[in-house]
Amino acid sequence: MPAARKKSTAVSEAASPAREPAPARDAGQPRPKPWLGSHMSVAGGCYRAVELAAEAGCDCVQVFTKNASQWKSKPLTPEDGELFRAALEKHQIVAPVSHASYLINLASPSDDLWQKSLAAMVDELERAAALGIPRVVVHPGAHVTASEEDGIATVINALGRVLQQTESLETMILLENTAGQGTTLGWRLEHLAEMIDGVRNHPRVGVCIDTCHAFAAGYDLRDAGHFAAFADQLGRDIGFDRVGAIHLNDSRKGLGQRIDRHEHIGEGMLGLEAFRHVLNHHALRQVPMYLETEKGDRDGESFDVINLRTLRGLVGD
Repeated sequence: MPAARKKSTAVSEAASPAREPAPARDAGQPRPKPWLGSHMSVAGGCYRAVELAAEAGCDCVQVFTKNASQWKSKPLTPEDGELFRAALEKHQIVAPVSHASYLINLASPSDDLWQKSLAAMVDELERAAALGIPRVVVHPGAHVTASEEDGIATVINALGRVLQQTESLETMILLENTAGQGTTLGWRLEHLAEMIDGVRNHPRVGVCIDTCHAFAAGYDLRDAGHFAAFADQLGRDIGFDRVGAIHLNDSRKGLGQRIDRHEHIGEGMLGLEAFRHVLNHHALRQVPMYLETEKGDRDGESFDVINLRTLRGLVGD
């Protein structure tokens, strides 16, 4: 099976983009401030993540809808969806996004793992739809023993099949840029652009940009000129309208080391200036942004509260 995979463009042209409490850019008027949030635990029920987000002062929230390190998952009930939606409305938390399992490898040359990954990705989209979550973030995967070119073609084939199997859904797939560890794909913007082009710019495929990953992959977001070049390429090759989420993480490792280690905002190798660039970019500031930094407390105050305060202090008028 893996050897027979080709770039798949047989995807539905009729599917419509995901809908959500719309970012202001969709209404033609930019938001004065970015939506900032964090990844929150769903222990005790998915709705609990929304409550935790509200307690931390988040505008938006990211969740796992299942254990990210297991293939099997407990089915969601209609009550789960009702509670989650009610919590969003009660606490005025917008732009919920889910992150797919880390086990999924849409680029795998192993047919068994590839097929399991396809089924798991379909399940992720269905679970998100059941909760009213319009976007699912997923790492493209690793090509392992295959070539990079074959790996990208395999991802395109996987996306085509997943989109076909979920034609009735509006849930959007966001391909996340990676740090480039090992043989992982997506560490170059060109990889993501090729994957999107391979599914004919399908309206249900976009990207999630992670600041730590971009830096680890060699994009120096600290320097104004280099950041402008990165943003220009993102807008030109992928399109700002396809950027559905941003992960705000500092990096414990240096530029171009291709090692994924998140750090608290302003306490890593990226520093504050990189986040100032992202938060104040005319297009990126319209994209919901989520922390994926370590949980815990410092001097009796949660890291999420500290990181969100730091980020908001970097936002200009």
